[in-house]
Amino acid sequence: MDVFGGNWTGHPQAFFDGWLDSRVTAEDLILIPGDISWAMSLEDALPDLLSIAALPGQKILSRGNHDYWWPSISKLRSHLPDKMFALQNDALRIGDTAFCGTRGWTCPDSEGFSLEDEKIYKRELERLRLSLMAARKLEAAQTVVMLHYPPTASNLRPSGFTALFEEFRPTCVVYGHLHGVNPERLLRDWEGVPLHFVAADALRFRPKLILEQV
Repeated sequence: MDVFGGNWTGHPQAFFDGWLDSRVTAEDLILIPGDISWAMSLEDALPDLLSIAALPGQKILSRGNHDYWWPSISKLRSHLPDKMFALQNDALRIGDTAFCGTRGWTCPDSEGFSLEDEKIYKRELERLRLSLMAARKLEAAQTVVMLHYPPTASNLRPSGFTALFEEFRPTCVVYGHLHGVNPERLLRDWEGVPLHFVAADALRFRPKLILEQV
């Protein structure tokens, strides 16, 4: 990860140290919205998954653009350790909170947006809609959306993702993907829906508290 700049000095150990220093407990729930392993196959990614599983807390995973190892969701779930979950086109309820989401993609206002980007973007919008609909059926008191990509282009204009936030009104949204950016320049809210930027380097490898309880 050092190709993304000096913010990654000490990685990956800094990730594990930050998790432990934050005093995460077995009862806590940690969201990991993508770019989990550089592996190219599930078999090669398993050591990374097991290292994360060994840390305190329950974990929910969603896919990032570098997670080439991510297989079919049924195969992935059959290999996940205890108290580690994965989302794909669906939702999960734990306590009074539903968790849903998708990878996301580059938004149309982005520089160099291509016809291929448009195809993937529309597919990801449909996946998010399916996931939000699944979350709604769970009738939980709160709904948390996990994206990997930010929900807008750098100009912060509305997108299909933000339209879905307005339609479904989730409790909050977490996203990452961007590295070496100033979090102060990113959106923190969309029409009353809190947006949490949780890229590991931006958080200095310490988990960010999103909700007090689920």
